[in-house]
Order: sequence, then structure tokens, then C-alpha cells
Amino acid sequence: MEVHVRNLHEGATEKQTKQYFRPILARLNIHVFHCQKPRNKGFAKITIADRTLAQKFLDLHGQPKPGRDGFNLVKQKLFQHGRPVNCTQSYNPPDDFLLKSLIRERKEKLLAGRLGPLNPSATRHQPLQRVFSGHLVAVGSMDYEGDDLVIVDHYRLGGACQMRFLRRSVLVEFITQPADPIRQIEMSYNSIESLLIGSSAHPYLTFCLAEAPRCFEKTKPAGDEVLQLLGMLALHSRKNILNAPKRRRTTAVDAAHQALVGSCLCYSFRVKPEEIRAITSLQRLPGYPNVVPWHVEYATKLPFTQQMTNLNTALSAERYQEFSFEVKFQLQRLAQNGYLPPYKVLQLMQAMKGTFADADQMMLATALRRFSNQIPYAGPGVDASELSKATLLELLVETHDHVLREKEYAVDIAQQYEHLAAIHKIIVTPAGVYLYGPEPEVKNRVLRQYSAFSSNFLQVTFSDEDGEPVRYDRSSSLETIYNERFKKVLGSSLTICGRPYEFLGFSHSSLRAQTCWFMAPFIWNGDIRFARAVIKDLGNFSAIRSPAKCAARIGQAFSQAFSSVNIPRESFCVLPDVERLDSAGTRRVFSDGVGTCSKSILEKIWAAYAQSRAWKPTLCQIRYAGAKGMISLDSRLHGDVLRLRPSMIKFEATSTQIEICGAGFKPLPFFLNRQLIKILEDLGVPPNAFLDLQEKAVEQLRITVSNPINAGYYLQRELVGKSARIPWLIRKLFYIGMTFSEDQFLRDTHELAVLVRLRELKYRSRIFVERGITVYGIMDETGHLKEGEIYCSVHEEKGGKVLTGCPALHPGDVQYVSAIDVPEDSPLRSVHNCVVFSSKGDRDLPSQLSGGDLDGDLYNIIFDDSLMPTMMSKPADYPIMPPIDIGREVVRSDMTEFFVQFMENDQLGRLSTLHQTLADQRPAGVFDPDCIRLAEMCSTAVDFSKTGIPVDLNGMPKSSNVRPDFQAPGPRVLIENAIKIEDIDAEDEEEDDEDPEESAPSTKYYESPKVLGRLYRAIDEQDFFTAIQRQSQASTSQQHTSLAVRVWDYVKHKAALIQYQHYLDFAREVKDAYEDNMCSTMREYSSHPIHFASEVEVFAGTLIGKNGAQSKRQREFSKSMKDKHDRDVAYTVQCILQGEEQEFSKEEALARSMACLDVAVHERRTFKRFGRLVSFTWVAAAVCLKEVEKFVGI
Repeated sequence: MEVHVRNLHEGATEKQTKQYFRPILARLNIHVFHCQKPRNKGFAKITIADRTLAQKFLDLHGQPKPGRDGFNLVKQKLFQHGRPVNCTQSYNPPDDFLLKSLIRERKEKLLAGRLGPLNPSATRHQPLQRVFSGHLVAVGSMDYEGDDLVIVDHYRLGGACQMRFLRRSVLVEFITQPADPIRQIEMSYNSIESLLIGSSAHPYLTFCLAEAPRCFEKTKPAGDEVLQLLGMLALHSRKNILNAPKRRRTTAVDAAHQALVGSCLCYSFRVKPEEIRAITSLQRLPGYPNVVPWHVEYATKLPFTQQMTNLNTALSAERYQEFSFEVKFQLQRLAQNGYLPPYKVLQLMQAMKGTFADADQMMLATALRRFSNQIPYAGPGVDASELSKATLLELLVETHDHVLREKEYAVDIAQQYEHLAAIHKIIVTPAGVYLYGPEPEVKNRVLRQYSAFSSNFLQVTFSDEDGEPVRYDRSSSLETIYNERFKKVLGSSLTICGRPYEFLGFSHSSLRAQTCWFMAPFIWNGDIRFARAVIKDLGNFSAIRSPAKCAARIGQAFSQAFSSVNIPRESFCVLPDVERLDSAGTRRVFSDGVGTCSKSILEKIWAAYAQSRAWKPTLCQIRYAGAKGMISLDSRLHGDVLRLRPSMIKFEATSTQIEICGAGFKPLPFFLNRQLIKILEDLGVPPNAFLDLQEKAVEQLRITVSNPINAGYYLQRELVGKSARIPWLIRKLFYIGMTFSEDQFLRDTHELAVLVRLRELKYRSRIFVERGITVYGIMDETGHLKEGEIYCSVHEEKGGKVLTGCPALHPGDVQYVSAIDVPEDSPLRSVHNCVVFSSKGDRDLPSQLSGGDLDGDLYNIIFDDSLMPTMMSKPADYPIMPPIDIGREVVRSDMTEFFVQFMENDQLGRLSTLHQTLADQRPAGVFDPDCIRLAEMCSTAVDFSKTGIPVDLNGMPKSSNVRPDFQAPGPRVLIENAIKIEDIDAEDEEEDDEDPEESAPSTKYYESPKVLGRLYRAIDEQDFFTAIQRQSQASTSQQHTSLAVRVWDYVKHKAALIQYQHYLDFAREVKDAYEDNMCSTMREYSSHPIHFASEVEVFAGTLIGKNGAQSKRQREFSKSMKDKHDRDVAYTVQCILQGEEQEFSKEEALARSMACLDVAVHERRTFKRFGRLVSFTWVAAAVCLKEVEKFVGI
């Protein structure tokens, strides 16, 4: 039932209204309800799921008729601050999904035992004080005055402030003059490394942060501003004005703060002495930062801006010209990323001048990068001597010696892997500019052409302070961040170590990742080469009048390519496109993005592309001069022939290098996802088809813990620990009478691999379909296939199949097709691992599947009869939107403007989520008109990167804050001594103190009766994981000796005659190199500046999702992290097997591996920031057991 409440104070917030009614409703045993009160209105709506209890409330407090007489008839009158409150039953029925969410909430609270008693006041504890007043006394950094820890004061803001400890952050609001805007800074609890609290005699509160705070500005409408607001109301809709963001995100509090906000991360406040105890008592709040009692002293030194100026001047000065750019980059990184104060970096640099006068610069740069991971942060528990110049220099010398002994391979990564280049990276946030890398990147055309100048190219990413994209915030305007901060960086230059880097370009994929390339000038063939000349050499773009289109064409040169082959121009020819007008007069291109080539061209590609030498793919995704798309083998062509179509050629260029971006090596596995499942459900596929597939996938995960053999094969299938031979090791241990689960680290590695797949099932519905594949698409060049027919060179089965593209949102994105065979002598027989589309009919089939084409799009083919729809929908046919034409040649500023516009207006994720919500709530599902409209809006959002036309959100359907349960976030996973899934407790509303002015309405979730809800609830993550942990531990024998020691004893017994002691020093160097690389990976691929990636995450090659499945960014990070760690492990194994001389000898390889295992088992190193690392033990054990096996002939 919905209760209408009137005569409330207009200024009362929704939260205050809810707090007013909570005890009143609790007395009637109503503990779950929803309150909605519009801003600045005197009425509210209370929704109660139980109609009987709602009627009970109205019988007691309801007004039977309007007016004063009606109020006099109320049995128990309600007053708010002396004002009578009128309650009546609403004329409107309550929202059905809101009622369902309240029922779900009550059920969860009952299960958790969190519903309060009938008289809640009997057990309710005193609410915590969360709002405190104070003064900001210092913004700076921790340092030392002699032996004393101090805060170096670099900035302060006069006047008082108010601190609010909210659910997830601290909001500080500075009290300003009436005419001035209100300034705020917000520090999330996750970003607070430690909270130093003084005493009542020394009442100071210091936040030591790991990332810059978020800054905001609020305006106060007063006087003329009120009149201005009224004028705006006359001109614009009242709704738009009232829903406008109430504050503006800024880069800093003011200009002085801007100069240091990114690097000075200590914020110190003076508070009232009597409030220290109350602040300390907040420790019992969930997620509250680590509290350290500390008496803080303050000091002044050379201003931070002057320190940075001095350092930057030195980095570009001739007196330090013996240091390479790579070395200087790491030095600037130490200061700019906050590892050390700039003046200490300058002191270190001066000391390095003599100590490393003759050092190899690449080795020194590697040492500096590793050195940064070993520097302790100034703070309680760290002695001043640990950060003295002498100690730092000693640590750097020691690190450099380690690097020299190890002959660090990563320095020469470009030489070891021809398709990779070591690229320095920059992250630009609202507050700062941070330096990272170098990291290995797959080369593109530009990097390949200028491979000797890779350090002159930077990869620049724009993100928020926590590394995630700057996200839409309904309560805050982000205009300043995008159109001032980010736009200024893109339009000017970034000076790194004296080099001015300016914007160069971006690829289509990097645009979505908010990443682009910058470049510094260099000498090329006797001339200075600027970014403008590099772009000019790529091709002729002068005829393109659209910034988005021009950027996309230039971006072809920034597409990652694994290899390149020279194809002379005489081998290239243009093949006409296959096109015709459909029945409506629309031009349809059946060959959009696809060409052909002869076998000899492919043979050249196979020879150059290392991965293709064994697989010999017959179709490749390419870039050639100004063309892009797919080429496939045409066995009828002889000699060197490359035939491209006009639809592939995007601009004029003279390059003759064909670059390989991908190839059809083998069919990819097919996985269902939520969008596709919803479409198939609405097309008549029964729910049990999906539930059975999911149950089969869950059961396969469950049996992986039944015995070590299954576990080993599962890890092998998931490519977990492949380079370290862990799957083989697990099986080998079983064969020699040991169980891998007896070791916590190996058990965690296996459990993490299982948990990641389980979370993908529960939170993404990513369900493997055995009878389905994902492949590239090409066109039938022979004309054999008829309309609606396909030829799949992978699968033998013919007949009716389901075909779909990705992403699928419109019901017509799934089509039923007929798979046929072709004659034995057909040229189509020579192409493999693809789907061939017909060139006949009214409309090409790829364009009917999510608006696809043939320039590299992937298509899903489903052979599973249980997933065959009982009905089909007409495919979408959206009008082609011409790109924005600016009427002149596109210049750099046009493209940077578009880059900013894209970051600001990319709404694809938001629209897709809303589509998923409405498809669940509406009876017609994906056929609902609003869902059809959202599918079209998503299509516009996808094309935004090419057309420059953002989606118009004014056409977005309305939605509430009630969502299906499968969209709810999951519990956090903790990886400490063991993997643990946190229990989900509903937020304690009595402890909820979100800012009443800024917080958005909370999201509620209902139990979805549709198949996605059933799939979600079919997996109990906590129960499943507890069960497999219990089963794994039950199979563990009770041994007093660790598994690693028993493996070592086994090796000594089997190879008792082998002398290995002379390799112990070598083994220590290999172990140190491996563990230093591990520390570097743990830090660089961390999802948070404080909480590094764990060793088991790196070893397993996956970052665990924060609240459910991995985010897209975490999946990308996981892949990159896995690639890096696999290279590190492969190199480590190579060192053990071949030694320093790189010569293989069976006896010596065994001796070296024994030395490594001995050192791993008996000499453990503990790192200050990373703890004790253990994974090298199992890398060495796998190598050693394999060599023992060879030695004894087992």
C-alpha cells in the first residue's frame, strides 16, 4: 500500500523524513518500507509491502477525511517540529516492482536476523556522532626533521570546516563567505592509507591518502541568484532545473591547491578536544580506515612547487645529460607519483651522478623502477634513517647490483619479442599527472616505423583518481573535468624530463578505453619530426571533413598489429564491391570490409607471423595502406595477389606493409550472456534450456575439486599456471603420493580459478555452450550460397542454425539460418574457421545481426537444439547517420575536442543496463517499445566513435531505482591468509548518514521471476565456495611437515648423487629476479593504490572482481597481467634449465633446479609492502620434478 503524507516541512530531506517515520512504523512491526520525498516539497509517499500492516498504520494515524475536522478524528496524531502531519491512503497503486523489492528486503533481513524487535528503542544503541567541526591546518606530506616525523605544510585554507563521516567516505565542507561558493573535498575510506588521531591535549586529525581527494564546488542561490533561478524556470522546464546537478566537480579547492593536489596527500585538521573520543569510536563502522594514535608535529620547507621546479630544471639540464630519458623518467616518477619528496629525488640524482657514471642506462632505469617498490613511505613505524639520502643510495646500489647479476631480460623486451615495444605511460586524472611503465605494448604501424624512437611515444590515459573512468554522477556536474582539465591537457603538451609531448592520435579501441598517444619530436633523416609530419606520412586525410571520421581513419595506424609483411603495389588490385538496392531502395553492400588473396600471400604472412606458422590461418584481419578489413584465401588465384574492395579502402596511403591484427586460427568457444539469454527467452526458448546449461557448468566446476587429476586438467584448460607447469605439477604430486591441496598457496590458486568462473556464471550469466562457436565472417566469393544460407567450415552438421552478432539487444539480432554444404571442388573448401555468408538476397545477413559487417566482426553460431527459438523477429534497420561535417579540413584541435566529447558523452553502458532492467520488468520483454527504442539508442552510441553524433538522452525512457536482483552487486572477496567471501549484510539504515543534499536515491532490488533471475538465484556463491573449500581440506592429509619440504625430501632422495651446492648463489639471483618481477606486477596491476594485487591473483592470471564478476577494466588488466607474468615465468624456467651460458645439459639443469628448490624452501624473503612471497617454490618444484623424472627415467 502507498500512504500519502502531507504538511511536512518543505526543507525536510528524504532521509530526515524516513528517520522520522522509522520508530513510528517499527512500533507496528513495520521494519521495511520505502520513503520518497521530493526536494523542497511538503509531501511524501510511504510504501509498505504488507497491506494489513499498512492499514493498521492508517487506522491509528490516518486522517479519515480532509481538513481540520478530519485531523481531529485521527486516533494518534503525528507532529513534525510542531506541525501536524496528515496521512491518507494514496489514490495511486504502489509500484509493483517496488513492492517486490520490499518483500525481498524483508526476506533477506529475516534470514540475517536483522529485523528489529517490536519496541526497537529497547535495544537500539546510541547513534554515533558523524559530523564534526574543525579547521584545515595543513596539506602536505610526511617527512622528517632530524629523527622526528613531521607533516611538511605546503598549503592551508583559512576558515572553519565541517567533516561528515559518511558510509563510504569523509566529506569536508569549508565554510566560506556568503557570496562565495561552498568548497568540498571528499576522501573515500578506500583511499585513506591511515588516519592519525591525536589526543584531547593535541586534537589533530590527519588523513594520509593513497590518492588525491575529489574536489567539489557548490553554489548558494541567494539574492539576485534567486531571481535568476526564477527567470530560468520561466524559460526552461521546472523539472530540468530542479534535477540539475547540485554541485560541480573541480580539480582542486583553489589555484594554490591545484599545484600540489596530485602529490601532497596528507590532510591535517584541528578538531575540538572533546570530539576526539567520538571520532575514535567511529572505528566500528564497516570499511573505516586504519586508525593510528599519533602526536603530529608540523614543519615548513621549500614550497612543493619550487621543489618540483628545481627537479624538472635538473632533469632537462646539460649537467645531467649522461642520464638517459629512461632513467630520468623513473626519477621524475619518484617525485610526481609521491614516492619521495622532489628535493630528496634531486639529492638522490646528484649522488647518482658519481656512483653510476658508467652504468648501463637501461639497467639503471630498471633498477630505479624496482627501487621504487622498495622505498618505505614516511610515517609511524618508519625510522628517519630508512629515508636518508645515504640509505636510499645504498638501497639503489644494491638493487642495481641485483639487476646486473640477473641480466634482467625485460630491459631488452623489444629485442626478445619483435611484435612488442616498451612504452612509457601517463595517467591524467582531475588532480594530477602520474608516470608508469615502461610496459610491453603490441606494436602498431607508427611504433613499427619509428621503432628506434619508442621512448618518444607516450600512451596517455584519462581516468579518475582510483584509476577507473570518470563516471556519470547525477549529483555533480563534470563539465570542469572534461572541458577544462582534460581538454587543456589534450590541447597543450605534457613535459616529461624536458621533452614536450603533444597529442598524436588514438585507435578505435583506445578511444573507448579513454587512452590516446602523445609524441615528442625527434630527429628523423636529418630533420626534426613533429606529430604533424608523422600523421602526414600515414596518408592523405585532407578530404575528410568529420573530426570523428578523420580520427578513426588516422586511428587505423594505431591498431595493434602482431606482424607486418611487405606486399608490393603491383600485387595489389581493387575488386568491386558486391552491392545492390533492396526493395526499399536502400543500398546494401554484401562485401562490406572483406577481400581475398592468393595462397602465396598467405604463405608470406605465415612466415612472418610466428603464431600462424603452426596454425596456417586462411583468413586474416589486416591493415594495408589506407585499407582495413578481412582477407580470405581464394584458391583460384595464383601468384602474389591481394584483392581489396572499395569498402575496405578508407583513405589514400603509400605504405606497402600489410599488418596482421588477428587471424582465424581456430573457432573460439561460444558463451551465452545476459542480453542474448533475454532475447532467446522472449523468442520462445524455454527457461530449462539455460538452467540445464548453467547447472552443467557449475557441476564441472564442482568436480574439479574431487581429485587432483581433475584439478590439474581444469587449470590446464583455463591456462592457469601454464608457463609454470602447475597443471602438470598437481598431477605429478598425486602420482608420487602427495596432494597439492596440502599447500595453502596451491589450494588458493585452484580455488581462485574456480571462483572467477563461478562469478562469471552468477553475475554475467556467461554460460559455455558446447554446441556453439564464435568465428569471423566472410562473403561467398563463388555465388553458390542462396539468401538465408551459410557455410560453416568448422562444423559438420547442416540444417537450421541460430546466428547472432554481438552485442545483441534487438530481438531481430538473432536470426535462423540454413547451414549447407558446398561441392567438393568449391574454393570455399579451402577456407577454415569462419562462417561464409551469401552474396545474394534483398539484404546482406551480417547487417541484420547487430548491424555487423565483414571487416573483422565475430559471429556466434548455435547448433544446440535446446536453444532453438520458436519464433523470429524482423531485424532492426536503423537509418545510416552521416558523420558530422565541419565544412573544412580537420585539424588536431578538432580531434582532441571529439576525444573529450566522447569521454563526456559515452553512455553505452548506462543505456545497456537500462535496457536489461526494462526488458525484465515489461511484459513484452525485449519487444517492449521502450526496449526497441533503447536498442536503437545503443546502436547510435556504438556508432558515436565514427559519426561524432552522441546519443540524445532526452529520448531515454524513464526508470525507477528498483532493479532486478541479478543486477545487485555481489560480496567482496578477501585474499589474505586464505580466500574468503564476505557475508552480505544489508546496510544498517540506522547507521546510514549519507549526505542528505548530495546522495542519490538508493537502489532497491526485487526477485526477478524471469530466467535471468532464476539463473542468478540458482547459484549460491557462499555455499558453493564453502563446500569446495571443505571438500578440498577434507582430502588433505594431516602432515606435520609442509608439502614443499616433503617435495624437497623426495628430490634429494631421487637425486642423491647430484652435486648442486655450487649453484646456490645462482639460484638466489634467479629467485630474487623472479620475486622482484612479482612485486612489480603486484603493484602495477593493482586495482587500488593501497591494496596491491595479491601473489595468488598474479600467479593465477586473474584479478578478482570487487563486487561480483570482473569489470571490463579488470578483465583487460588480467589479460595484460597474465601475459607479463607468463613471460617472467618463462624466462625464469629458461634460466633454470639453461643457466648463465644458455647451454642445455641434463645433469646441470637438474643441479640448477635443485639449487633453486633448496633456496626456495629454506630461504624466504619478506617484503615490507608485499609480505612473504611463496610462488617461486612451485615454479622451481615443477622444473625440478620434471628434471628428476628425466634423470631417473620415470
